[in-house]
Amino acid sequence: MAMPLLDPVPRKEEERGTARRGVSDMRRHSQQERLGLDASVRAGRLGLRLPVDLTFESWQRIGNQLCVIANSSTWWLGDWLVYGEEFFSDRYRMAIAETSLSYKTLRNYAWVARKFPMSRRRDTLSLQHHAEVAALTEDEQELWLTRAEKEGWPLNRLRREIQASRGRGQDADTVTVTISVAVSSEQEERWKAAAQVASVPLPEWIAATLDRAAVQDHDPR
Repeated sequence: MAMPLLDPVPRKEEERGTARRGVSDMRRHSQQERLGLDASVRAGRLGLRLPVDLTFESWQRIGNQLCVIANSSTWWLGDWLVYGEEFFSDRYRMAIAETSLSYKTLRNYAWVARKFPMSRRRDTLSLQHHAEVAALTEDEQELWLTRAEKEGWPLNRLRREIQASRGRGQDADTVTVTISVAVSSEQEERWKAAAQVASVPLPEWIAATLDRAAVQDHDPR
């Protein structure tokens, strides 16, 4: 039986707005049009064969095409894993184990893919940029991604700006509380992976996640 085609990331009941979806669709369509390589290039598993008479402009264009494909492939892998979890929950781990890909890396890609439906992904920024803000609220995600996109920030600059913002926002009256929680080894590894993707220490990630859950639980809406 044929599987349905779908956005592997669950859609929210309400999107942020028709205008933003339209801009995202145009960005995505523009990216799809650039996914091919020049016909003169021969791409293989172990390398890339280029003709000897390339002009600088052609060589530069091929490099841009390769960068687009490389950045897109991380999203493809994340969506592939999300789809496998949805439709082949009893077999997808075995299929992943038979590939040459790191399960930990794929799991991180899938986590980010779930956080960002296709309508919210920025094709001018890498999946790693999105991963940097994935643990934040949606409004904060949009704020930082917009700034990174507008200013042309590389990943390290985005990370530094977020860390600096956290430092400025720290409360002088912050207290330290020790809480012991019994968790399974699988939960521990999953939390560590999420904290690593968010580029924050595990205790900070746990505290932020619990705080968001508490706010949502008490939201009158």
